[in-house]
Amino acid sequence: MIKKPSAILQCEDITVSFDGFKAIQGMGLTLERGELRFLIGPNGAGKTTMLDVICGKTKPSSGKVVYNGVEGAGQIEITRKKEHQIAELGIGRKFQAPSIFPTLTVFENLEIAMRQNRSVWSTLFARMSAPDRERVDAQLSLIGLQEKSSWRAGGLSHGEKQWLEIGIMLMQEPGLLLLDEPVAGMTDKETDKTGELLREIAKSRTVVVVEHDMEFVRNFASKVTVMHEGRLLKEGTMDEVQSDDRVAEVYLGKRRDADVSRSTA
Repeated sequence: MIKKPSAILQCEDITVSFDGFKAIQGMGLTLERGELRFLIGPNGAGKTTMLDVICGKTKPSSGKVVYNGVEGAGQIEITRKKEHQIAELGIGRKFQAPSIFPTLTVFENLEIAMRQNRSVWSTLFARMSAPDRERVDAQLSLIGLQEKSSWRAGGLSHGEKQWLEIGIMLMQEPGLLLLDEPVAGMTDKETDKTGELLREIAKSRTVVVVEHDMEFVRNFASKVTVMHEGRLLKEGTMDEVQSDDRVAEVYLGKRRDADVSRSTA
């Protein structure tokens, strides 16, 4: 029975089957407010499928998902809601490839995200109020793109495009942000900057990151959930996870090597 009101999201006994194959098997997951959670595990562990269930892209065969992110609304079961309904409640999902308007400027991309219920062209030709401009400027500052606000988004580096898309999502003020491999393809400098950005975002909302880069996870994780074969294997701090024999066996074939960097999850 889901009872914990302090949690922003609770998944209970989630099972997902694809043509008889169980990608998720009785998985439970509880996310607290203002938490930066990393979801890791070997290929095929079911990490991305769990994000798909939370955002409504994939419907579980059994189990339920409860969201408690809407102020004053209490707990809302979202298990069978459509993707757009879940997004409207405040759950944002970012996939690996950035989704931006490459021919528009960085500033215009954020402006459109702020006015998502209007068409692109009506947004660009509308007069922007001072509070709206302040919102966009604040977002530019957060994602570190103030000096490139007038750049065409297509001219940004890979890492900058990822930060812009994160900014676009934040303009919609989600309570829960789901990110799938946000640092894939980034330079070391971009990776570190992304980690600091996620920490800053987690001060005001909950962030869940599916990640393969173990060095990145070690540097920035406070709490880690390890999945294996669609089930919860281990949950705790990075030190607790690294010292667990089952985790070592899953990743390293019974070899213990805490210094393995950038291993494939």
